[in-house]
Amino acid sequence: MSDHDCKNHHHPCHKKEVANLNRISGQIEGVKKMIEERRYCPETLTQLRAIRSAIKSIELRILDVHLSSCVSQASLSSDQNEQKRKIDEIRDLIKRFE
Repeated sequence: MSDHDCKNHHHPCHKKEVANLNRISGQIEGVKKMIEERRYCPETLTQLRAIRSAIKSIELRILDVHLSSCVSQASLSSDQNEQKRKIDEIRDLIKRFE
């Protein structure tokens, strides 16, 4: 089974991101504790920046898989409406990432 396959063959699998999300969850708990302990602001901000960076990395990996699987499959399809929907979808995603 490849990274793009899961039980639902219509959508790629992102199961490997669960471990990364669990790590981020732990980082968030750590920041909450830092705030409760009234830790030095720059230390807290540094941890928050690390969380943002980790989330951005997950977003980019999922987007990459989406482009290489879902969008790629649509581009090979003879259904021009499906191709247009995927292109419009990518445009919307890019707008939201700004």
